[in-house]
Amino acid sequence: MTPPFRLTLPAPAKLNLFLHITGRRPDGYHTLESLMVPIDRADFITLALREDGGVTRTHGAGGVAADDDLAVRAARLVQRECAVAAGVAIGVDKRIPIGAGLGGGSSDAATILLGLNRMWQLALSRERLMELALMLGADVPFFVFGEPAFARGVGENLQACSVPPTWFVVVTPPIQVSTSDIFAAPELTRNSESAKMLVFSEGYGRNDLQPPAVARFQEIADALNALRGVASEAETRMTGSGACVATSFANEQTAQRALSQLPPAMTGFVARALDRHPLWSFA
Repeated sequence: MTPPFRLTLPAPAKLNLFLHITGRRPDGYHTLESLMVPIDRADFITLALREDGGVTRTHGAGGVAADDDLAVRAARLVQRECAVAAGVAIGVDKRIPIGAGLGGGSSDAATILLGLNRMWQLALSRERLMELALMLGADVPFFVFGEPAFARGVGENLQACSVPPTWFVVVTPPIQVSTSDIFAAPELTRNSESAKMLVFSEGYGRNDLQPPAVARFQEIADALNALRGVASEAETRMTGSGACVATSFANEQTAQRALSQLPPAMTGFVARALDRHPLWSFA
């Protein structure tokens, strides 16, 4: 089969429906439990085959140097680990806010791994791609895994979960939140009990990262209050380490109506939960 010379691929965002911090390892990493769901809001990645072995970025997230871009690092990692002679030019069209708790950078990296698996005809298994993904960051394996999942460990221990058809209103405060700063908060609770079973009721759990984030960003508090005015308080919470806040609905019409009822200053979008990553077949 002739390899594709150019691919344009989605990199979907994710939401944490709950996120519990269960401990802290000697190396400083936190252990957690979280129900993670991919949604149909996405960045778009363009891959163009290069014959000279170079890995370059044509465009990407503003303010992020190419060498620091997780997408570029992902391409260089798979090239090195698989001894690939070919190269690639990468374009990243950002539609997922940065520093928002939606996993945009991690998803971009996962789409690079999946896309290059196809473009460079590597035939890597999903398990091998997830091993590479973990070398890039704790959230990256989830996007390669490609299904709603209950995550344990630092986020790499994943078990597929069934999620009913769900639509979300996601409010996007105009701020960027540093994940490391929130995890380093001295008041962060780090001893949540482990879940005893994998059947989660609506509104189950909480986000342990939410209180320290709210204490540091009034914008997150305002977004939570606004969403609680149009939706169930029990299901309204921050995703990841912030800044975005989300709540769920059973259908798109109700979600769109709730979005329209938010204060004019609030920006956001409606997104649908995905049963599978759009690039599922690439591994």
